[in-house]
Amino acid sequence: MTTWDLTALFKNEKELEETALELRTKCQNFKNSYEKNFLNLKTDEFLKAFDIYESLLMRISKVSTYAFLVFAKDMSKGAFYAKFEDICTKAQENLLFFEIMFNEFDDAKQQNIIKASKTHGYYLSNVAKAKAHQLSVKEEQILLRTANTGSDGFARLFDETMSAMKFKFKGERLGEEEILSKLHDKDRNVRKLAAKSLSDTLAKNQHLFGYIYNMIKTSLKTSCELRNFKLPEEPRHLENQTSKKSVDALIKVTEANFDLVSKFYDKKRKILGLKKLYDYDRYAPLEGESEYKFQKCKNIVLKAFRDFSPKFGAIAQRAFDEGWIDVYPTPNKRGGAFSHSGSPDAHPYVLLNHTDGRRDLFTLAHELGHAIHQNLSYGVGFLNAETPLTTAETASVFCEMLVFDYVKNTLKGKEKISLLAGKIEDIFATLYRQINFTTFERRIHAYEGEISLETINQIWQQESAKMFGKSVVLNDYYKIWWSYIPHFIHTPFYCYAYSYAQLLVLAIFGLFKSGKCENFVQIYTEFLSLGGSRSPKELVAKFGFDIEDAKFWQIGINEVKKLVDEFEGLK
Repeated sequence: MTTWDLTALFKNEKELEETALELRTKCQNFKNSYEKNFLNLKTDEFLKAFDIYESLLMRISKVSTYAFLVFAKDMSKGAFYAKFEDICTKAQENLLFFEIMFNEFDDAKQQNIIKASKTHGYYLSNVAKAKAHQLSVKEEQILLRTANTGSDGFARLFDETMSAMKFKFKGERLGEEEILSKLHDKDRNVRKLAAKSLSDTLAKNQHLFGYIYNMIKTSLKTSCELRNFKLPEEPRHLENQTSKKSVDALIKVTEANFDLVSKFYDKKRKILGLKKLYDYDRYAPLEGESEYKFQKCKNIVLKAFRDFSPKFGAIAQRAFDEGWIDVYPTPNKRGGAFSHSGSPDAHPYVLLNHTDGRRDLFTLAHELGHAIHQNLSYGVGFLNAETPLTTAETASVFCEMLVFDYVKNTLKGKEKISLLAGKIEDIFATLYRQINFTTFERRIHAYEGEISLETINQIWQQESAKMFGKSVVLNDYYKIWWSYIPHFIHTPFYCYAYSYAQLLVLAIFGLFKSGKCENFVQIYTEFLSLGGSRSPKELVAKFGFDIEDAKFWQIGINEVKKLVDEFEGLK
């Protein structure tokens, strides 16, 4: 199957609507049953209520997931999506009191509940940590009700605009994913034309994208002021269960090793026989790159996953057989790729835009890694299954490394050189580029007031140049390429999580390949199965690493250096 089967969620839209409307009533009844007497609840009464609360949230998520997937498949169906988002919002309003009023308990009562909960103690401890940033129930209801016409509304406008956008290319009108895939073409003229087409079309929409970004920036600033956060990135750190200190250390170590980027691209330029390497040459395939049809990618991924763990292979096989994956670009389909967790009584859903390039192989591995992680974590319950971004990207990047290692061992000569170059570029995109994104966001959100397009463009160009040094020439049009990055709009300060996960995975994968950890697969499967029920620090400690030690990040960097040195030494 190459398209989604949504019947695992709901048989049809009639069942969806009936469930959604019934759910709103159940949430109202829950509020009526518990809100007035909430502060008098005994520990066992609270835990019983918590189980009902969790089940209602799971059902809301199920309705929201179905509506979102229909919209992602065809972004002309904005009215359909908005209808069910409104129903879900109104249902969830009735549940807002629960966690807010939990933080009205005194510390002793909170701790008794946390200790008494056999399954959700860690979750509730994180709720308690957010106490300083919570508003009243009424204020939270207002913010939830207005979200769809605030920052969420602008995010939807961004998605719909990007989905509808067409890029002129040699008499054709291509979608975003199709034009981006041309930047990986072996023909330099094709890459150059694709870069110009991408830039010309983005330029025509610059005013809109700039306005959307300013609204996102302003919305985040307002939220931080209301919630008593000093910096716009603080809410993300709290959600990621990490600290600014840890992120600063990550950025410092990564930026101190930008020279690896220059070394790689200087070598690639020589292999390509070019005097200068321009931005549109970064992803130029080296001689020996093969076409990667979806069936070929499927076979590779299944073999690599099964060799690592039969359980990984079995979950991936289900994804292919049971309609978990929507594979190809279609009109009005959302660009990019994702794995949506779905619901524990269904399964995750993976969106791809497969265009037969090698990067599509690793995108498939990446998103199936998420799906495996999400599926395994269903066992700890709906709320515990949600992982912070810092560990959410771990399974996806690890699965990319599994596939890379498997394919690398099957190739020789130019094909192996080409594969190695492609993998290093993927690591750079996941590690260095995401740090560029983070430092770019820090500067944008530190800017007082509305920020001009000229200033945004200038900051983007400056931060990008730090990564490439003199090894890549960035054309003037490159300065507007910030405008198609969805994370800046949907989840500000998301991007460092990719870098975090990349270095974490490189360290863990190095441990796996060393053979020093005999029960590695068992530990790693447990790591994923725990979802977000333990802190990232505790989870990573299972492998003997300390994420608060600055030296930890250097372990991952050293693995990058090994790959770059290997590439430099190849002929």
